[in-house]
Amino acid sequence: MKLFVGLGNPGTKYTNNRHNIGFMALDQIAFDYAFSPWKKKFHGQISDGRLGQEKITLLKPETFMNLSGQAVSEAIRFYKLSSEDVVVFHDELDLAPTKIRVKTTGGHAGHNGLRSIHQHIGAEYDRVRIGIGHPGHKDKVSSYVLSDFGKADQNWLNDIIRGIADGATFLAAGDPAKFMNAVAMRATPKRPKPNHTDKKDIQKKIEPLDTRTPIQKLVDKFGY
Repeated sequence: MKLFVGLGNPGTKYTNNRHNIGFMALDQIAFDYAFSPWKKKFHGQISDGRLGQEKITLLKPETFMNLSGQAVSEAIRFYKLSSEDVVVFHDELDLAPTKIRVKTTGGHAGHNGLRSIHQHIGAEYDRVRIGIGHPGHKDKVSSYVLSDFGKADQNWLNDIIRGIADGATFLAAGDPAKFMNAVAMRATPKRPKPNHTDKKDIQKKIEPLDTRTPIQKLVDKFGY
């Protein structure tokens, strides 16, 4: 069994915030794979289902971002899991939009949700870092992550979220490479197939109309 955790803030006020992209990813997985209805548990919302052969519980902490670790720690104690069974989906300032990375262990890089999880269960868990870009200055970070995605973001955002759901089965099976490939299939626009038709082929297809009479054809052929 694995615990997939999406980070965000509860309430409609924050639903479309950049900081809530982890919630968005879990909502898409729950929808695409017909998980159980969301219900309150562990200071959050949970939904149960399967991805391939793996039983999965999705968890969206409702303790607000900086207390996310409380919900995660309660869930792993209840299910008797280790931190290595946890995968956290979160926004990443250091990655450009459309970029995703899977990371095992490491620091929290100042992310309040990860910092809280570190404090409760340690650093030995997997993360899916979902790029949202950086506002350009650290003083703008707070207002940036707590603002909604713009209209111009909707196409790539939709592709990334759907791509995460596409690859979720591979992630559950412990195959991050195939997961990343599934995301890329959605996020990278398909290039049109090159036309390799040769000019000679075109010339062969476009033959001039033969307007000669039958007699003229015989003269040209036999030299009469």
